[in-house]
Amino acid sequence: MSSSTAARGTRRPSSAPGRGRSGARARSAAARRARIRRARRRLGLLAGLGLVAVLVVLVLPLAKRAVVTEFGLPLQYAATIRQQGAEKHVPPALIAAVIYAETKFDPRTSPTGAEGLMQVEPQTALDLAKRSGATAFSVSDLQHPATNIAYGTYYLRELLDDFHGSKLLALAAYNGGETNVDRWEAQARAHGHDLTIAEIPFPETRAYVAKVLSAERRYARTYRRQLGD
Repeated sequence: MSSSTAARGTRRPSSAPGRGRSGARARSAAARRARIRRARRRLGLLAGLGLVAVLVVLVLPLAKRAVVTEFGLPLQYAATIRQQGAEKHVPPALIAAVIYAETKFDPRTSPTGAEGLMQVEPQTALDLAKRSGATAFSVSDLQHPATNIAYGTYYLRELLDDFHGSKLLALAAYNGGETNVDRWEAQARAHGHDLTIAEIPFPETRAYVAKVLSAERRYARTYRRQLGD
């Protein structure tokens, strides 16, 4: 028993260093794992920052283009707009606003056949030409900016006269048709008030009128020198 105890006693001193080395290895392994975790976190952060940088590079130019397209206020043919406004007693800013709402100064033919900057319908132009005595007029003339602005402004002046100077009603008729506006106005008056934008039944026409009236204010403010008062 004593020899066994002595034997165990002789082994104990040699086992202590083993446990120390095991503990050191464990601590070293834990430190390595901690370093690996920190490295992975740093890599993840860098990757996230890289993704954000890539998104900024890709998205920011698109955002800038969207802002220019949505909030830019183009203006061309200011002299023609000013001249037609003076001749036909239509505010130049209103003419510019109609062009902005119709084509943003990018003339084209619509699916319904409307032509040019102010999207004048060929039949409307022919009727206007007949009433004004323009015997040499042809529909292809509407593709020329000056002619298109002249006929569009002429039509806008007629609508303003027909609806007693009401821009709201004239613009609604320019987009939605005179017959429809006559009906909507009659319904509103039957209820004892004038037609409001909110009461226009056609969503497109409702949005159109609001857009033109807003654009007119912006054109008058932004291009006072080019368009005049």
